[in-house]
Amino acid sequence: MFWRRWANDLVILRKRVAGLTEASLARFVTRAGRVAGVRGAVNVLVTSSPELRSLNRRFRKQDKPTDVLSFPPMLDANGFAGDVAISAEIAARNAKLLGHSPAEEVEILALHGLLHLAGYDHETDEGHMARLEQRLRKSLGLPAGLIERAQAKRGARPRR
Repeated sequence: MFWRRWANDLVILRKRVAGLTEASLARFVTRAGRVAGVRGAVNVLVTSSPELRSLNRRFRKQDKPTDVLSFPPMLDANGFAGDVAISAEIAARNAKLLGHSPAEEVEILALHGLLHLAGYDHETDEGHMARLEQRLRKSLGLPAGLIERAQAKRGARPRR
């Protein structure tokens, strides 16, 4: 396991991702958290799909692997915004399918998780998170975001 604390954020790379270091992900999380409106420190875990499946089953009652999970603090955590867990394998597979680097995919997933920690919920907010994620993704120099890809897959048009 590889980990390093940067400023107030903690990054743990339990699974390596091509082109990604603890330092580069920590810098991205700090920058993306600032523009996403996250208040407080964030822990980011990049790990295996079986571990994400276990977390998804335990906390969301869904027995399947997923690409990213966000965990806001249970109580007022005084300077702690929450945790983000990312599947290295799913990130690498999606990156290959979509034609960008695995490191960029982890950053896309991290941004999505950070927006959830900032209080956004694409399942209930009538497109607000999708529009914000699209704008922030562009400002951070990232390719297509999660919500846009899901809408494209379903053949849906993004809500305006």
